[in-house]
Amino acid sequence: MKIKGIRWWMVSLVAAGLIINYLARNTLSVAAPTLMKDLNITTEQYSHVVVAWQLCYAFMQPVAGVVLDTIGTKLGFAAFALAWSVACAAAAWATGWRSLAFFRGVLGLAEAAGIPAGVKATSEWFPAKERSVAIGWFNIGSSIGALLAPPLVVWALLRGQWQLAFVIVGVAGIVWSVMWMVLYKHPRKQKLLGDAERDYILSGQEAKHSDEAGTPKRSRLAMLGSRDFWAIGIPRILSEPAWQTFNAWIPLYMMTERHMNLKEVALYAWMPFLAADIGCVLGGYLSPLFHKYANVSLFTSRKMVFVVGALFMIGPACVGLVASPYVAVALLCVGGFAHQTLSGALYAITSDMFGKNEVATATGMGGMAGYLGAAAFTALFGILVTQIGYSPLFVVLAVFDIVAAFVVCVLAKSPGKAPEPRWTPAAGAVAK
Repeated sequence: MKIKGIRWWMVSLVAAGLIINYLARNTLSVAAPTLMKDLNITTEQYSHVVVAWQLCYAFMQPVAGVVLDTIGTKLGFAAFALAWSVACAAAAWATGWRSLAFFRGVLGLAEAAGIPAGVKATSEWFPAKERSVAIGWFNIGSSIGALLAPPLVVWALLRGQWQLAFVIVGVAGIVWSVMWMVLYKHPRKQKLLGDAERDYILSGQEAKHSDEAGTPKRSRLAMLGSRDFWAIGIPRILSEPAWQTFNAWIPLYMMTERHMNLKEVALYAWMPFLAADIGCVLGGYLSPLFHKYANVSLFTSRKMVFVVGALFMIGPACVGLVASPYVAVALLCVGGFAHQTLSGALYAITSDMFGKNEVATATGMGGMAGYLGAAAFTALFGILVTQIGYSPLFVVLAVFDIVAAFVVCVLAKSPGKAPEPRWTPAAGAVAK
């Protein structure tokens, strides 16, 4: 039996993995007010815990990318998912900020494979013209995970056990890793994939993404010295602090700056991440729309989407100008939408610029650059937020993203035109 449109089922499976990945990392931020009180953790010590995760995540991303490019998407993603699930559950046994920082650091090491694996799987399963849409759909997992964290943690807190939330997420990750091993296969090995859809996928990929491509893989040092890498690395450094600030600080911002109670946090803290979901999906569809109606190349359309997202970051920069906590939440929603719009565009640019034997490595190295930038910003954030407040820091994040858009437009160069997928009646049916 053949399943039509199975490539969309594959990207759904990737999205499910990223939901758990981001749920694991966002559980901490929602539990933070109660957890900090129970474990006698100060705001500055909490920032150290966040930085521990960010640094481990940052330095592991290029390693995870190499592992994925070496042993393959299927085995690599499953192994890392199993590891992050165990690390997430282990945080329930933390006794202070140091032990919590250790468990979160291990979580960061394992979770580093999530995005590189998603980009690699997308490059395997989608033709170039659909890749931004597919990346938008799998990237929605990051926002859904953040969206689900507030109600899950509050549910656990109302039962007097914040630890329960970490254990539930850990068990869910173990279940997903088993499902991934059973269900995921490369298009050339997937028996449920019809011949027409297989031809549609493979014929629409750039030569560098085909199994027959003879382009040798560059060393990490050679990639690090290339213009291609810095075209994605610098924007990642500048844009990642915004998303990490949203993930780690929004619940605390709502409680300390806007004086919301726990139930109000549960009611509103997920909204910026719902807006981020919309940004993931809409951003993915904007690229082919710009390509078609603005009469620009597919690669240029990715840049245009990034610019749109960066300009929308002006919204959260204005959060200090409003008195209403609900308007503040709305502006943070604009920020969530903005970041995921530009983030998906940058992943699509990465998949365009690097071949099948380099794409996970390049994504990982770009992620390392981004998370080092985020870690540095978080360390300063934990100190400055008590002195100057949140509002000026949100302005800085908007400026970072606008500068990142300028860098993308100047440095990122088209790798060459991808072939149009060969159309047959059957392929046309599954392409819709």
